[in-house]
This record gives sequence, structure tokens and C-alpha cells, in this order.
Amino acid sequence: MRIYKLLFISMAAVVVMVSVVQSADVAKIGIIDFQQIIDKSEPGKKARAEINAQGKKMEAELKKKATELEGMKAQLEREALVMSTEKREQNERDLRIKVNDFKGLQKKYEQDLQRLQKKMIKQLQKDILSLAQKIGKKEGFQLILERAGVLYVPGSLDITDRIIEEYNKTEQKQEEALKTKSE
Repeated sequence: MRIYKLLFISMAAVVVMVSVVQSADVAKIGIIDFQQIIDKSEPGKKARAEINAQGKKMEAELKKKATELEGMKAQLEREALVMSTEKREQNERDLRIKVNDFKGLQKKYEQDLQRLQKKMIKQLQKDILSLAQKIGKKEGFQLILERAGVLYVPGSLDITDRIIEEYNKTEQKQEEALKTKSE
């Protein structure tokens, strides 16, 4: 008799647990791919274009300076035999100083470009976070994750395209507002 009571209580507990699990809300989860947003959204494309333009400008200036240095070096090599030792040593010192200045400028440009890239990425992240929160609240998501840390995701959870669409709309509204103000 005791075994039947224990069995009946166990079965009742299982039935209650199953019904509780079935009635629980299913968590709505979304995944966004940050890199895809940068690649496909208008603000991401503009940021990339600005970084590339700045990089090309710096590269052109560095090429110009490198050509000047090569010219100085070639001239020094041609005239080294007819120059006095003192004059040659002075020209070699000047060349070394200019080479060091060139290397310093090259390093400065790399750092400037990295700073610009970080600034742009930080702004994009801030905007995307804001949009993800807005969409998350509006559509009832309990959790929105970045794709980079997730090993497997079914396509139905990916909301990247919605974020891109909303981001482009926001950008377009901002541009229209700026045009209206300037007119």
C-alpha cells in the first residue's frame, strides 16, 4: 500500500512539472551580426569610405615624402665621390634625420588612422546598441546577442537585416533633417 502512495505522489509531481514547463513563456531571442551591419548599412559604408579616404590621403603624402628621400639618397650617392668628407657626412646626417622623420610620420599616420577607426566603430556600436534595444522592446525580445560569440544559430533568430533596415531609415531621416535645416 505504501508503495502505491509513493508511486501516486511521484506521478502527480511529474504531471505538475510537465504542465508548468509547457505553460512557461518561450524566450524570444535575436542575433545580430555586427560586421554584416557595418558592411551593408549606409552609416557603416560611409564610415568605411571616410576611413579609406583618410588612409589614401595619408598614403599619398607618405609616397611623396618617400620619393623625396629616394631622390636625396640617389643624389648623395652620385655626388659622394666629389664632395668633401665633411660635406658628405653632413648630407648623410641630414638624410638619416629625414628618414627618421619619415618613419615617425608613418607611425603617427597609422595611429591617427587607428584612432579614427576606433572612433567610427564606437559610434556605430553605440547606434546599433540603441537600435537593438529599441527593436528588442518593441518586438518583445528577452535577449539579443552578437553573432561573434555564438557557435550555431538558426536563420530565424537572425535580426541583422531588420537592424540594417532600421539603421538606414534613421540615417536617411537625419540626412533629410540636415538638408531641411541648411535650406
